[in-house]
Amino acid sequence: MRFYYDLSSPYAYLAAHRVDELVPGVEWTPIAFGWVLRATERVPWSLRPGREPRMEEVERLAADRGLPPVRWPEGWPAQTYSLNPPRAALVAQEHGRLKDFTLAMYDAHFAQARPLRDPEELADVAASAGLDPEAVRTGIERPDVKERLRANTEEALARDVTGIPTVAVGEELFWGDDRLQDAGAALSASRAR
Repeated sequence: MRFYYDLSSPYAYLAAHRVDELVPGVEWTPIAFGWVLRATERVPWSLRPGREPRMEEVERLAADRGLPPVRWPEGWPAQTYSLNPPRAALVAQEHGRLKDFTLAMYDAHFAQARPLRDPEELADVAASAGLDPEAVRTGIERPDVKERLRANTEEALARDVTGIPTVAVGEELFWGDDRLQDAGAALSASRAR
């Protein structure tokens, strides 16, 4: 079971705050969503005209779930996208802080409107999440970290992941924050067999 995500998605932000509750034991797997979009030749809703209703939906869902008010980073998503956040998440994973750091990044990005492209911004978030800032600052440039991000993304593409957040339960994919309950039900059914 995997939870595929990237920092750029506000729906993944929403999902990250409840995926462990709805799909216990899922493995958090950061990917490079930009590569997925390129490979699938998709343009996400966030880069199309008329995106405001979805942005309002995200704001409403965050409020309904008791999350801080959503503040959109200036230029989101086109001018804020970077491979640095998922690379930083992989560094955090090495230190046993993947979930805490990911949630801290999401909160900084979508509740504080921080773009998080710059290594110094990520180092600051790392410190707030109990992670060595220098490990993140230098780790995002390590070849093995870059290769792990590539491998995670290629695995997602091989499984036909086309959007985020996606939860994989066995061979079944559940794309979207609104599909987490379905993923949880599929997990329960598979464990009952």
